[in-house]
Amino acid sequence: MAHISVVTPVYNEESCLRELYRRLKASLTTITDDFEILLVDDGSTDRSWEIISELSQQDKRLKGLQFSRNFGQHYGITAGLDYCDGDWVVVIDCDLQDRPEEIPRLYAKAQEGYDIVLARRGKRRDPILKRFVSWLFYKVFNYFTEMHYDSQVGNFRIISRRVVENLRKVREQLRFIGGIVDWMGFPKTSIQVQHAERFSGKGTYTFRKQWKLAQDIIIAYSDKPLRLSIRVGFVISVLAFLYGVYIICRALAHGVNVTGWSSLIVSVYFLGGIVISILGVIGIYLGRTFTETKKRPLYIIEQRRNV
Repeated sequence: MAHISVVTPVYNEESCLRELYRRLKASLTTITDDFEILLVDDGSTDRSWEIISELSQQDKRLKGLQFSRNFGQHYGITAGLDYCDGDWVVVIDCDLQDRPEEIPRLYAKAQEGYDIVLARRGKRRDPILKRFVSWLFYKVFNYFTEMHYDSQVGNFRIISRRVVENLRKVREQLRFIGGIVDWMGFPKTSIQVQHAERFSGKGTYTFRKQWKLAQDIIIAYSDKPLRLSIRVGFVISVLAFLYGVYIICRALAHGVNVTGWSSLIVSVYFLGGIVISILGVIGIYLGRTFTETKKRPLYIIEQRRNV
């Protein structure tokens, strides 16, 4: 069994892979020669898989999995965790913004008795818009899930074998590795690490993908939208009741019946919109439940190297 495994999801990162391998190898050999690097190609459309195959021929400690299509970053991490053998497993992104040179520090901290050590990024080297979107994502996530997930923490972390074994048991379709690990409750801590700029190329995690991930995670980890819809309905009912009391009192006091076509139409459309929105939220939850009942595999592997 490898002492340390490194799991990295890859999507269209051909320009980073050789440098990633070089720096991971240099960093891991300061700890042990008994390691493996598992690169999961998430349906890349560039030469990423060719480079992974080439590197795997040069070093049997580098292993590769290729998905049949693009499933998503967290599915790539899931596949890597399913196939890794290490006593300790490092999860790291492949764009080199998370520096492989920090792995020895994560490992050293884990030896103090922690099952999970998170890499907390200091000054982020991302564009302002990306930092804002990330901050907003975690604010919304924490509000709806009632968790306290640190926005300075990404995928970069080291976890023990028993965390990996328990992660393998969680097979829900909507994947968010950080949330699942946090939910488990194993002893954890974090260390401050230096965040770097991208080695090359542009990020593929667009605002649209982040927004979709946020929606999926909120639905997967919280029923708060449903509870909020109940509160909205209750508040509207109370306001409608109070307005009805006002109309009756005014009619009794002044003998005036308050009528109004415009106010009636606005009220109907307003309530109609609220009802449709609530039905939409319920429909999303039903749709996700339907997806879970299919029991489809989380990912499909087309090719593998050294695995």
